[in-house]
Amino acid sequence: MTQPAQAAARPGVRVVLFGLMIAMMLAMLDNMIVSTALPRIVFEFGGAGHFTWVVTAYVLGTTVSTPIWGKLGDLYGRKAVFLTSVVVFLVGSALCGMSGSSLLGGAQDGMIELIAFRAVQGLGAGGLMVGVMAIIGDLVPPRERGRYQGMIAGIMAIAMVAGPLVGGFITDHLSWRWAFYVNLPLGGVALLVLATTMHLPKYRTEHKIDWLGAALLSVGITAIVLVTTWGGNEYDWISPQILGLAALAAVTLVIFGFVERRAAEPILPLGLFANRNFALISVIGFLLGFAMFGSMSFLPLFQQTVQGASATNSGLLLLPLMFGMLVVSLVVGRTITKTGRYRAFPIIGGVVMAGGMGLLTLLDLGTSKTESSLYMIVLGVGMGFLMQTSMLIAQNSVAQKDLGAASGAATFFRSIGGSFGVSLFGAIFANRLASSPGGAAFGGDGGQPDLEKLKQLTGPMREVVLGGLSDAISHVFVWAVFFTVAVPVLAWFIKEVPLRSANDVPPADATGEEQAEVALGNAPTA
Repeated sequence: MTQPAQAAARPGVRVVLFGLMIAMMLAMLDNMIVSTALPRIVFEFGGAGHFTWVVTAYVLGTTVSTPIWGKLGDLYGRKAVFLTSVVVFLVGSALCGMSGSSLLGGAQDGMIELIAFRAVQGLGAGGLMVGVMAIIGDLVPPRERGRYQGMIAGIMAIAMVAGPLVGGFITDHLSWRWAFYVNLPLGGVALLVLATTMHLPKYRTEHKIDWLGAALLSVGITAIVLVTTWGGNEYDWISPQILGLAALAAVTLVIFGFVERRAAEPILPLGLFANRNFALISVIGFLLGFAMFGSMSFLPLFQQTVQGASATNSGLLLLPLMFGMLVVSLVVGRTITKTGRYRAFPIIGGVVMAGGMGLLTLLDLGTSKTESSLYMIVLGVGMGFLMQTSMLIAQNSVAQKDLGAASGAATFFRSIGGSFGVSLFGAIFANRLASSPGGAAFGGDGGQPDLEKLKQLTGPMREVVLGGLSDAISHVFVWAVFFTVAVPVLAWFIKEVPLRSANDVPPADATGEEQAEVALGNAPTA
């Protein structure tokens, strides 16, 4: 039987956690910093028709690579694989900063270079996110894992607010290239700390990569992300391009399922989904990403238009949501560590999150910043109950040898949920705005909001447009409620499997069957 993981590295776990937190901060901060710098990049390079690819390439690289990094960590050891992902991310960051410079041949193809290098950066970021979660799973037994994952959730919350602020400062006072170069010293510190202090146990020795499964999964995920990114924006939902991509995703993922059933070492072991807890928490993670990223796309829009906040201030106005998420994540993590109980938290979180979405349906012209802040606190509290609890349940549902694959799958479903949420809510918003009395006066190309047009409006017409805008945004949250109410319903069916006090060591009250499962290297099933 494998020795308990905490015996391997407990004395230095706080030092290692410091390096992991920096790595997670890098992955979360980057996209938000770059989004703020995009207008300056477009001004220098041109290519406004392709600038969305600067974001899409990163999302694609991250989403496609997440399950693959997780499986590679299971096969070859998480330390080497994670450090490799950090190096890939830093190389991608350096290349992004040099895009279009004389070092790479001039600015003629600067935008194309930047898009390509952002994909490289995204490949590394996928390994950062899944690696952090899996490494915590190696270092800390399930009973104590909630506390540390709560800290990681706090870092994610801070990054979501700090990103636009840091990006704005860099864009205003430094070159946009520093939006990428800033990663290098931080990443270097994380690389040094982790390379010298992190010592992880090994759970597996056989090395056989499922290349066909990896290729099919990459094609399927890429098609899905492009459908959610382009649908309703670049192309109509029923256009040949979107329907073709949807068909490609369906066919490749079906073939992927058949391949994985026969693979000796599948990239995504389908047997994981036979575990009821893992299957339920995967769907909950999808819905959480759906709600979280979808809502956060429209709250700043409401603040900048209806409430008249600047872009920087709208980032600060998200602090109540992040505060609620941060505080509750930390409290829940410590409570799980103390009691070993977790089933109630996703149920409570789902109810509170649905309530927060319900409150946001009340947003209108008369909503004050204080009222919207209170609504966001409620939403943040609900997310705080769910953020890392969902990862903890996913990891506790599998054997230690499959921890990377499980962490990758959990991160993947949350990411895909976010892509679907932003896309679907964007289509709902555009349709509702277009049908409003002032929609034509406010809409830009493709039905997207045009803030410059809004600034030029005065008097009653401005009130009409703002009324239509607030109605469209609140309508988005009406739809969001329908998705979030499914979270507590699904969470109700989660079975509370006792959290082990040491990795791969069964709880004292485990049944004979559970004892045998752990001895064979399998986690207790629901």
